[in-house]
Amino acid sequence: MKTFQFVIFSVPLLVIVGLGLALLLNSLPGKIRTFFRTVYFIPYAISVSVISIIFLWILDTNSGLLNNYLMQLGFDPVPWLTKQPFAWISLVLATVWWTIGFNMIIFINALNEVPEDMYEAASIDGASAWQKFYRITLPSIRPIMLFVVITSTIASFNVYGQPYLMTRGGPGDSTEVLLMGIVQQAFEQRELGSASAMAILMALIMIIVSVIQFKVSNATNKGGA
Repeated sequence: MKTFQFVIFSVPLLVIVGLGLALLLNSLPGKIRTFFRTVYFIPYAISVSVISIIFLWILDTNSGLLNNYLMQLGFDPVPWLTKQPFAWISLVLATVWWTIGFNMIIFINALNEVPEDMYEAASIDGASAWQKFYRITLPSIRPIMLFVVITSTIASFNVYGQPYLMTRGGPGDSTEVLLMGIVQQAFEQRELGSASAMAILMALIMIIVSVIQFKVSNATNKGGA
């Protein structure tokens, strides 16, 4: 259930923010676009342990950078990593910041494949920016969006490093995701059979979710056609 919570919280943001950044960067001049594309992609090249250390430094309740600023402004410190819903907010924030560059690059490449003639024809017909996005951009990049949704879902199901390093599964066991349970079963309790069964179940769940997403996307495409 906790893994499902993380998937539900993180995947929409990974898709929507990734697409939003891609649209924003595509509207910038070439050199500026290249600079910001590199800036947003750099975190994806950093290991999860480094990302977790950075966010621990920022979000620590007692000595974190963010709480220091809040206290200087007269606010009480926020228990980002020790109470809910702040722990989930912190984990999702760290994950989005870490991985959003990958989805952004994929969406940028997809947007660059949309023929400019279609936008020019729409402009001549008096279409607004929203109409161009809804009628031209979204249908053109729908297969890529499905790919991003499925890969983001699989990656979120496999979350381990962020909750293990940032919250240790806490507060209580509220952020103890499935992979943490599998590792505990296999290496701490030495119950390899149970760990293997949990891993197989997790793989089946990811396959089922991916198939459902694919079927829903196909049904939407046929309905739109």
